[in-house]
Amino acid sequence: MSQKTTAPFGSWKSPVTPNLITAGSVRLSEPWVDGDDLYWLEGRASEGGRYVIVRRSADGSVVDVIPKNFNARNAVHEYGGGAYAVHDGTVYFANWDDQRLYRTTPGGQPEPITSEPVIARGDRYSDLDITPDGRQIVCVRERHHEDREADNEIVVVATDGSSEPQVIATGRDFYSSPRISPDGAAISWTSWDHPNMPWDGTELWSATYNPDGSIAFESQIAGGKDESIYQPSWSPNGLLHFVSDRTGWWNLHSWRNGAAENLLSEEFDAGGPSWAFRFSTYCQREDGSSLVRKSEGASGALVKVGPDGGRTGVIEVPYSDISYVTSGGDIVYFIGASPTREPEIVRLDPQNGAIEVIKKSSTVEVDPGYISVPEAISFPTTESAIAHAYYYAPKNEELTGDPGELPPLMVICHGGPTSSTSASLSLMTQYWTSRGIAVVDVNYRGSTGYGRVYRNALREKWGLYDTHDCIAAADYLAKRNLVDRKRTVIRGGSAGGYTTINALTFHNVFAAGAAYYGIADLNVFLGDTHKFESRYLDSMIGPYPQEKQRYHDRSAINFTDQLSAPMIIFQGLEDKIVPPSQAEIMVKALEQNGIMHAYVPFEGEQHGFRKSENIERALEAELYFYGKSLGYTPADDIQPPDIKNLPG
Repeated sequence: MSQKTTAPFGSWKSPVTPNLITAGSVRLSEPWVDGDDLYWLEGRASEGGRYVIVRRSADGSVVDVIPKNFNARNAVHEYGGGAYAVHDGTVYFANWDDQRLYRTTPGGQPEPITSEPVIARGDRYSDLDITPDGRQIVCVRERHHEDREADNEIVVVATDGSSEPQVIATGRDFYSSPRISPDGAAISWTSWDHPNMPWDGTELWSATYNPDGSIAFESQIAGGKDESIYQPSWSPNGLLHFVSDRTGWWNLHSWRNGAAENLLSEEFDAGGPSWAFRFSTYCQREDGSSLVRKSEGASGALVKVGPDGGRTGVIEVPYSDISYVTSGGDIVYFIGASPTREPEIVRLDPQNGAIEVIKKSSTVEVDPGYISVPEAISFPTTESAIAHAYYYAPKNEELTGDPGELPPLMVICHGGPTSSTSASLSLMTQYWTSRGIAVVDVNYRGSTGYGRVYRNALREKWGLYDTHDCIAAADYLAKRNLVDRKRTVIRGGSAGGYTTINALTFHNVFAAGAAYYGIADLNVFLGDTHKFESRYLDSMIGPYPQEKQRYHDRSAINFTDQLSAPMIIFQGLEDKIVPPSQAEIMVKALEQNGIMHAYVPFEGEQHGFRKSENIERALEAELYFYGKSLGYTPADDIQPPDIKNLPG
């Protein structure tokens, strides 16, 4: 290979362009097996973020199931998930525009099977499951009202639309995962109440299920306020399985002989935070055994668990991130990703380990010479704790930094905050590293995947530990002489945006930052957010008004006089989770303080951008803004954002 050309970090020309990231790229989720056919969801940025149900037939042909004027997405909990189900070739789905349920058959047009709600988009349906005879759908319904909090319930919907939905479980704040047994005679579900989130404590219930859609003899069989139950499902022989963190880790359990039995007690999380419905991390086979995903750093596997428990084997796979695990017959499907592969739908034969890629999330092929493979790092942080992250060094096969110059560093703080980042390939990360900017993607205390103790470490410490750990990651890399500490920026979305805003307000350590739909005032969650997260801060900050002072002290809006670093803010104007008022608060404060800043709002976007043109615009604006903050000139031809208070 020819000798590399030197150029200032941040100014490198890269083939990983914003258009390349969005062109031909889709979000893959929720594979569903129906006979010999495989279905899945594609979120297409090129179609304005529309979610399309796709079917792959046994002969390999692939078609869209719904017309272009339909969008298979629901707004339950605002995050949605579980928006469709299939039975004998008939597809049932929630449509985004009106939130009603529809049915469609091959070659037919979708027909509504639920009525127009009293309030527009006021009845929302999620987590669909279909009875074995195909006559009924059991699902979660979220009914909105003009004068009070929404009602969440489990309802039965006739698949032919012949009757109004029948409520079979009500009275709890939240419901999830209604699942019908293979013989149609039993049902299970989970429920929980404020102030818990589903990863804090949930209850697992079961009942008999009658042919008319009614239930009887319902009883709580596991869970509570301090035990998180996840993904209940029935094995082919009618045994109820579920994931519980009662051991300190999300382990696979079954319910037999009137008790919960731990089937695999190992120190890895076989579950995750239920931000959206229908996420799955294990599946069951015809012989009663199970396959459980295991994702650790840059490696991954499916662990075989016998019908009576215990590890019986392991299937190594070339994927470090494994999600949406499901099965059809003895074949397993999942969505897999790795440090060198973007998410793709995978078909796995457990008998011989053979893998077939069914669908890639991106048609883009990037030369490996521009792909930075992450290093998993653990580092000391405040209060003698250890935090975790993935470090990506700058990489460009044609360019290198000027002699004696260390690269700038971008610190990424994920959303949630109860969530995590993984080592899987993200072209958005490579967008920065291929331009000469190092990246550290932080799993701060409170992140999932490290057990319940680590996950709970952020309780009452949000706004502190997350920020401390992001700073500690930057310090750790600077001490290793890998990055330029004086040219370090921070970025994040949602909860990560909150961390970003706090870091730039309460700490004078970052040169600039980018907040995507971030939180500036915690009090917004006391009356200006949706039901699902309306009591989230009881655990993350403390109950209100008892801890009113904490809410004040950890809200950057109350300390805008301390703002000193440049900031660019991105906001969807239809965001119901973090409303635009949060962004507008910070923009006003930055202007009053005379600090360099830019505000980039997007019409028609919600919580997380889905339209390709907006994703591209945000990346270019952010790169340009950092150039003005850190002193480099991007190689890209960029339309500058409207930057206020530019120096000089």
